[in-house]
Amino acid sequence: MVALAPFAASAALAAGKALAGTVGAALTSATTAQSKVKKTAQDFESMFLEHTLDTLNGASGTEGPLGENGTGGGVYRSMLNKEYASSIVKSGGVGIGDQVMREMLRMQEAARGVAA
Repeated sequence: MVALAPFAASAALAAGKALAGTVGAALTSATTAQSKVKKTAQDFESMFLEHTLDTLNGASGTEGPLGENGTGGGVYRSMLNKEYASSIVKSGGVGIGDQVMREMLRMQEAARGVAA
């Protein structure tokens, strides 16, 4: 008579490892997808803030250290606004990125629901 217990145990162990690998890959994929969505939302918030700062600083005139000395002042003002926007987003932002991220995730879940 053949003992089936060791065979069954090794088969169950192999199936468990395969299932764990599949679940782990799915979790890694989901985490990667969420980090991409978060990065995209932060990039959007940074772009929005940069445009807003360009508009605000454009209305302030040409006085100050970045006055319009040919085209140089405008270029440096644009670079400064980009760095300001990036700094604001890194320090927590103004909340636009979080709202965009939630909406993107909601839209992805709705698309998965329709596809399934």
